[in-house]
Amino acid sequence: MEDKKDAVIIEKDISVEVPLETPDDSKRPSEIGAQTIVTVVGDAEKKESSDSAPIEEIPPRFTIYKQWQKRLIVLSAAFSALFASWTAQIYLPALNIAADDLHVSITRINLTVTSYMILQGVTPIFIGGFADSAGRRPAYLACFVLYIIANVGLAKSDSYGSLLGLRCFQSATISATQALCQGVVADIATSAERGQYTAFIAVPITLGPSLGPVIGGAIAEYLGWRSIFWFLAACAGVNLLLLLLFFPETCRKVVGDGSILPRRRNQTVLQLLRNRRQRKVASDSESNTPSPTENIESPKINFAWSKFVTSLVLLCEKELSLLFMYGGFVYAGVYAVATAVPILFSEIYGFDGFKVGLIYLPMAIGSIFSVALVGKGMNWNYRRHARKLGLQVDRDRQMDLSDFPIERARIEVAIPPLILSMVIITAWGWALENEVSVAIICVLVFLLGLGLVSTTSVFSALIADVRPGKTGAASAANNIIKFLLGAAMAAAIDPLIQAVGPGKAYSIIAVLYVAFSPCLYLVVKRGMQWRKELKEKESVSEGTG
Repeated sequence: MEDKKDAVIIEKDISVEVPLETPDDSKRPSEIGAQTIVTVVGDAEKKESSDSAPIEEIPPRFTIYKQWQKRLIVLSAAFSALFASWTAQIYLPALNIAADDLHVSITRINLTVTSYMILQGVTPIFIGGFADSAGRRPAYLACFVLYIIANVGLAKSDSYGSLLGLRCFQSATISATQALCQGVVADIATSAERGQYTAFIAVPITLGPSLGPVIGGAIAEYLGWRSIFWFLAACAGVNLLLLLLFFPETCRKVVGDGSILPRRRNQTVLQLLRNRRQRKVASDSESNTPSPTENIESPKINFAWSKFVTSLVLLCEKELSLLFMYGGFVYAGVYAVATAVPILFSEIYGFDGFKVGLIYLPMAIGSIFSVALVGKGMNWNYRRHARKLGLQVDRDRQMDLSDFPIERARIEVAIPPLILSMVIITAWGWALENEVSVAIICVLVFLLGLGLVSTTSVFSALIADVRPGKTGAASAANNIIKFLLGAAMAAAIDPLIQAVGPGKAYSIIAVLYVAFSPCLYLVVKRGMQWRKELKEKESVSEGTG
């Protein structure tokens, strides 16, 4: 007797036929996704389908998430990344108070800032590779749980040793969130639309240093310096709760385009509750008949400890190393300005700590403006280059960038804000040296935030485009260079100002921007060739492995 098998067509972007063992499974709910439609067809329908004209296969959508969902996911990731940047700066106005309370010198208390910045650059290398394999959610949750513990310990610290040690631990727990944010954007956004989302995640980098000193100064003044860490713990607790409830797993190695149900450790609380309810309904309606989709989970990750040091390997790649170095040097300009503001404005204008904190706000406003400008600029220039090559751009589907000049498309957008940054950082130094009106200074700070954040946003997008499968590790490698150069600039700017004055000091930084600009020319000229060589090398390596 001939066996007859029905088939299930899973309708999403492309219909796929999967044979089942029993026809009674036709009404069983699927856990593949909320939008999945399951229908049953018999042999007659299958035969009629095979006789019809072949259907043209449409490339799958890059992600199942809608536009508004992607915006919420990126905003959530950006807010999580904010903790890494403002934790470093919110503590600055309380340095003198903490030094007096713990009976140590300013030099020793400053070590709690320097150690934080060093670990901020180093520790993400151990998290970026892990998140690229095991998923973003486990990394996020682990970071925030440990971060809350570190802040509670700091709020109760009563000695210099405990303060220094816990500040290092605090930096190690939260620093990776910026690299994770970059990875989330690469997971859900194609290169055609990545500009607008990458601009979003550049805001915390500047917003943290801008708002941190204002909030920290007010808390330290009225509640005491330890209350700063209680405030951070409370904010992190609220964010952790939101991540637990709503933030979905986005890592493409774990969930693909978002339609694959991840393992339970990668699911949100809402997903766990919904899937439990669906299993209960299926069990009741089918008399506890086992369902083949009941335990659909993503395949186990074959995790190797070498993933932890993937970032170190990426540092040696030709194209990425140039982007890391020049982008990190541009970012160091932010620290050159931010670090010198308290000293310069207290000496020149007689500002107290709270007024000094307010000077950072125009930079924050400038960074917000950069989101709209540079995001639209990157998307527009991407489409322009695609039209020149006769390519059709669909922002819902990722285009193969092997023969696409993505380096040129991105860096062309970075040139105007980079030139603006060079001009403004020079004008900033000479304006301070000549003690001009504070109103002029605020305008310059606004333009500086606009230029520097726009430039760093473009570099972040290009890094994600060059290494789409290892964005978390690449962002962590970028942080190594960025924060180490930032720490070096923060340490060097005050002696440089004392030696030559603020006008010449900031002019030297602008000249160095120009001197190292050939790095960008090399990336534009050779980047596509380097990407092809690297792809061929990895293909050979995978084939022999």
